[in-house]
Amino acid sequence: MINRVLVANRGEIARRVFHTCRRNGIGTVAVASTADRRAKHAADADIVVDLPGSSAADTYLRGDAIIAAAHRAGADAVHPGYGFLSENAAFARDVIDAGLTWIGPPPAAIEAMGSKVESKRLMADAGVPVLAELAPESITDDHLPVLVKASSGGGGRGMRIVETLEELPAAIAAARAEAASAFGDPTVFCEQYIADGRHIEVQILADRQGNVWPLGERECSIQRRHQKVIEESPSPMVDDELRRSLCAAAVLAAKAVDYVGAGTVEFLADRRGRFFFLEMNTRLQVEHPVTECVTGMDLVGWQLRIAEGAELPTTEIPEFTGHAIEARLVSEDPAADWLPTNGPIHRFEVTRDHTEFGIPELPGLRVDSGFGGGDVVSVHYDGMLAKVIAWAPTRKEAARLLSEALASSRLHGPVTNRDLLVRVLRHPEFLSGDIDTGFFGRDSAADVFAPLADPNTVGYAAIAAALAAAAERRDNAVTAPKAPSGWRNVPSIPQRSVFAARNGDAITVDYRNSRDGFVVEAGDGSPVPTVCSASARRVGLAVDGVRYQFDVAATGDRVDVDSVLGAVTLAEVPRFQDPGADVAVGSLVAPMPATVTSVVVAEGDSVTGGSAVVTLEAMKMQHTVSAPHDGVVSAVNVAVGQQIEAGHVLIVIDDSSEGDSE
Repeated sequence: MINRVLVANRGEIARRVFHTCRRNGIGTVAVASTADRRAKHAADADIVVDLPGSSAADTYLRGDAIIAAAHRAGADAVHPGYGFLSENAAFARDVIDAGLTWIGPPPAAIEAMGSKVESKRLMADAGVPVLAELAPESITDDHLPVLVKASSGGGGRGMRIVETLEELPAAIAAARAEAASAFGDPTVFCEQYIADGRHIEVQILADRQGNVWPLGERECSIQRRHQKVIEESPSPMVDDELRRSLCAAAVLAAKAVDYVGAGTVEFLADRRGRFFFLEMNTRLQVEHPVTECVTGMDLVGWQLRIAEGAELPTTEIPEFTGHAIEARLVSEDPAADWLPTNGPIHRFEVTRDHTEFGIPELPGLRVDSGFGGGDVVSVHYDGMLAKVIAWAPTRKEAARLLSEALASSRLHGPVTNRDLLVRVLRHPEFLSGDIDTGFFGRDSAADVFAPLADPNTVGYAAIAAALAAAAERRDNAVTAPKAPSGWRNVPSIPQRSVFAARNGDAITVDYRNSRDGFVVEAGDGSPVPTVCSASARRVGLAVDGVRYQFDVAATGDRVDVDSVLGAVTLAEVPRFQDPGADVAVGSLVAPMPATVTSVVVAEGDSVTGGSAVVTLEAMKMQHTVSAPHDGVVSAVNVAVGQQIEAGHVLIVIDDSSEGDSE
């Protein structure tokens, strides 16, 4: 019997495993890097062992340090979660050799499925449909488009779509670099790319007695950069016949490697209903909650029982009930090419009733998160803040419940993909179920990148921010007992506040504090909302006779305004600008904290607009910084391996068009 489990992971998945351990009377041990010492997963555990350092390589990827931590804390089992060392066969073997129970599949199964190249050959021999592997040197125009893929790892890293033969060498080089950085293995391969394919996967459970349960399918076709954004179960494209075929193929895959525990067999399906093996994830998946909701099963609980030797019941596999959809709430800016964001979280609340890590009532919400207000999103790790899951009788009901829960949540801190998630869940193409992995690349989906709050809402939010600040000053004012009332027989000059919106627009708000309360003025005579109420935290405005409530939260110069019209973040513009805040013309600055992985130009080099000059790595992804125009490099302020902060000047490029005469 397992008595104390160390989770070799962090964040949401560590908390998820602790949740089930507590329910089963099993003690828990967390490991925490220096950056994570105050993280929620550390607070949740019975025992915490510190891992000195902040980078993943120095902490959560140190198998020896994690095994030593398990012994020091008296743990008798290790759960790897997902990511980090969860699919590392050598680590699994070391855990077992150290006398600990490994809550995962046998090392040999991890090894067999760890190489996408070798696993595809193994699956073909087992009778599972596969796409043919293409040697890079053999690819012709007839094969295009092709997908370059890392042989190890997952999560979309080390993957590139190639449309022309000219792009192939650079795509292979970039994929190799990203794969080496993320997984320590630069091996890549190529296969035909199915542009309108659908990502369908089957959840399995297997015991040591040779029984395999296929627990139906999940659809994960809404992806960005080959990373999943929204997952659901069941798939809207899968009928009973296709489900039987998919499940049968998944069982073949599991039995081919003598699989044990929870795992996922991933397939790519086309519009004709054909499907092809992609890979097998030999671990618990990020999206496992949707399967738990529709089956009523605790998959982590079954991982623990199987690790103790339990046999799966030979009775009927549970049937699906209802429909579940999961949205990954990530610290990133989709409108800025999915740029990672980080920094302090001032407020993080899902305002609708929900359960945490468990199965909600039907219909209901579930939230699995590793963050809360007061936490910091670090540059060192993945930026997923939470998984929000809705379970309802039908797919459209689940989409409605999930979109409303996300839209009404209070998220004050780094920019997130929340607005994009809401727009996808409300998009006609998504609601129709006719989706594929190319969703974000189509013109029909362009509107999902727009913020929920339209320009009018941003203006109303600025008014609410100005009035809330004025109300707070009024409430905190100290008035002498016999001071004059402030009445005057001439009009006063309006008060003025200026805010900057996220797109850089300046919004000016003029208002007066009259005998009847605050009055907003418009210098151009345009209609303005009527002020119904104003306090330091909430402002009521009437627009065309319809009243709205705006919740206002100020943190320094930052103001977050939430309403049913959409969330708005503003920056109060100071009356006097710091003259040293400007950056020299031609400077390329770092968009986020990162590590410099390559610098391909030197001082004096000529560059063309759009050409790569620097490559940065943040949150385990590579980001290319390109020259904005033709010019000459006049300064290089970074070196490979350097850690930089957001706003750091990387390169200065003098515009070659300067001085040209007409």
